[in-house]
Amino acid sequence: MTSESAGLTLENVLYGKKGNIAYVTVNRPTVLNALNTPTWSDLKAAFEDARGDETVRGVILTGAGDKAFIAGADISELAQVAAFEAERSSRFGQEVLDIIENLGKPVIAAVNGFALGGGCETAMACTIRIAVESAKFGQPEVSLGLVPGGGGTQRLPRLVGKGQALQLILSGEMISAQEAYRIGLVNEIVPAAGLIQRAEAILAKIGANAPIAVKFALEAVNKGTEASQSEGLLIEAAYFGLCAATEDKKEGTTAFLEKRAPKFRGR
Repeated sequence: MTSESAGLTLENVLYGKKGNIAYVTVNRPTVLNALNTPTWSDLKAAFEDARGDETVRGVILTGAGDKAFIAGADISELAQVAAFEAERSSRFGQEVLDIIENLGKPVIAAVNGFALGGGCETAMACTIRIAVESAKFGQPEVSLGLVPGGGGTQRLPRLVGKGQALQLILSGEMISAQEAYRIGLVNEIVPAAGLIQRAEAILAKIGANAPIAVKFALEAVNKGTEASQSEGLLIEAAYFGLCAATEDKKEGTTAFLEKRAPKFRGR
């Protein structure tokens, strides 16, 4: 699986497809897969391709090597950035993570090591996070005189609650995969040898369901999280109605009544 096989030439990201899954691997192991501007651009291109490919039903995002998912921003690049460029860089990273979060397809972060700073933020933008036992998470930006710039101050409180998020952000503390699981930052802890296989199994289970329903369920949760509960319920009802008009709904209900497996076509 290479970037070229998917029609893209990427410098710092490996990108390929197998079956109905796209695989995205940040490939800078010598710097623990740290994020610099070219890497953000590669991630944007890969996820835009996955979003536009109707054959892709889900994405697995991981890091090259066995030490890091994404260890954070590239400090050598960050050290040279002035205020205006820093804000622009933050907004670009946020844009890329918004694409991941709102892809319309499930994205699983297979966290195989350090997920710090921008790495933790990237994992949080994914639909589901699974991690190896040795994985580490944190938002250490304050120790560099900065605040999280890739959505950490917004997604972390929504995932683990304001108190836990503030403790992590203000202390810059690094936590274990076990602690990340305890506070709800991680969905599952899995053996390193079975990390990708478990991600594939989760996507296979999701992929057996109606694609339009999966997409609308994702959108209902994401949009509802940003709204009041009453507004969220209206969003949910609207998507429920849209699903009811699809061929997949007819197929799903008919298959249930006929006691057979449905054959969804995404229509």
